[in-house]
Amino acid sequence: MRRRNTFSKWTHEGDAMKRKVKDAAAILDRMIGEDRALREMVELETLNAKVARILFKARTSAKLTQAQLAKQVGTTQSVIARLEDADYEGHSLTMLKRVADALGRRVEIRLAPAGRKRGQHAVA
Repeated sequence: MRRRNTFSKWTHEGDAMKRKVKDAAAILDRMIGEDRALREMVELETLNAKVARILFKARTSAKLTQAQLAKQVGTTQSVIARLEDADYEGHSLTMLKRVADALGRRVEIRLAPAGRKRGQHAVA
């Protein structure tokens, strides 16, 4: 079945999210323009959302509730909920490592070149 997404491109259902993300990134890029402070803020918020999404996917893949993961980590459910909140800015490497250990995973950090061309956002 084909449908029209909100960015006026025809797409298959399975490709809809990919198309929307690409279009959303282009729209956001045009809105930001050359405003460096705004671009940095958007990149930080994007990173926070990505960390939250990674933690949520890892926990749900392990078939754990927030409370169950919290018990394994030695914290509370509300801390896990905050870590999975896209607006949370307090991620610490220590806590991320504790969560990763509880899930049988490891934390990997990569530094990429800062000279990203306009229109290239770190949206995953």
